[in-house]
Amino acid sequence: MWSFVLKRAGATFVTLVAASVLIFAFIHLVPGDPIYVLLGDTATPEQVDLVRHKLGLDEPIVLQYLQWAGKALTGDLGQSIFFQAPVLSVIADGAETSLLLATITMVWVVLIGVPIGMVAAMRQGSWVDQTLSGIAMLMASVPTFWVGLYLILIFAAWLGWLPSSGYPSIFESGGLGNLRYLLLPSLTLAAPNAALILRLTRASMLDVSREDYVRTARAKGIRPRQVVRRHILRNALLAVVSAFGFTFAALISEAVVTETVFALPGIGRLVVQSILRRDYPVIQGIILVIVVLYLAINLIVDLSYRLLDPRVELE
Repeated sequence: MWSFVLKRAGATFVTLVAASVLIFAFIHLVPGDPIYVLLGDTATPEQVDLVRHKLGLDEPIVLQYLQWAGKALTGDLGQSIFFQAPVLSVIADGAETSLLLATITMVWVVLIGVPIGMVAAMRQGSWVDQTLSGIAMLMASVPTFWVGLYLILIFAAWLGWLPSSGYPSIFESGGLGNLRYLLLPSLTLAAPNAALILRLTRASMLDVSREDYVRTARAKGIRPRQVVRRHILRNALLAVVSAFGFTFAALISEAVVTETVFALPGIGRLVVQSILRRDYPVIQGIILVIVVLYLAINLIVDLSYRLLDPRVELE
C-alpha cells in the first residue's frame, strides 16, 4: 500500500510540473494585454511600461515561469492583477460556493443515479428499463443552461419556492437556510451527471450479473435481494466509484455556465471574469488548483478500490 502511495506521489509531482509548464505557456499565448485592461486604452506608454515592470511582466518568459513555479511550491500563487490581492485569497472567496455546489450536486447524483440505475438493471428489457434509459439519454443531451433557465422559470418565477440567483455565504451569516440558493443550481448540474451514473450503474450491474459466481449464488437459493446487495452491487460499484471521483472534480470546471446563469460567486464565474480581464495569476492559480484536485481525487479513488474489493492489488 505505502509503496503504491509513494509511486503515485512521484508520478503526481511529475504530472504537476508538466501541467504547470503547459498552464503557464498557454495562458501567456492568449491574445490581449492585462496592462491595458487594468489601466484602460487611454494609458500612456510610460504608464504601461511602469506597471509592466512593477508586475514583472517585462522579464523573460522562462524567468517568469521559474519565479511563479518556485512560489507555487510554497503555496504562494502570486498576486492578482485586477483584485490587487493574493491569488489564494481570491480563489478562497469563490471556493465556498463551488465546493458546496459540487457537494450538493453529488448528493443528488448518488440519490438519483444509483437507485434508478439499479431499478433499470433489475428490470432489464421491460418498459420501466426503456423509459428510465430514455429519460437518462434525454437528460444527458440537454444543455445545462437550458435546464437551469427552465428550473428558474418554474420554481422561482411561477411557484416562488426558491431564489433564482445569488448566494449569501453561510459562514458569514451563520444560516444554513442559505443553502436553498444552491438547490436549483445543483439540480441543474446533477441532471446530466445523474444520467451518466444511472447508465453506468445499470451497465455495470448487468455485466456483473452474468458472472459465474452470481449464477452460483442464485442456484444455491440465496434471496434475489441478497444476491443483488452482496454480489452484484458491491462489485458493480468499482466502476461507479471511479466515475464519482472524476464527476466531483469535473463539477468545479463544469459549473462555469451554471454559476453564470444563477449569478453565483463561485470559481466558475471567477474564471470567466479573469479571462476577460486577462488576470494571468488568477487563471493560472485556478487551473493549477483544479489539476491538484483531479490528481488527489484520482489517488483517493484508486485507494478506495481496495476497500470495496480486497482482491484488488495496488501496484
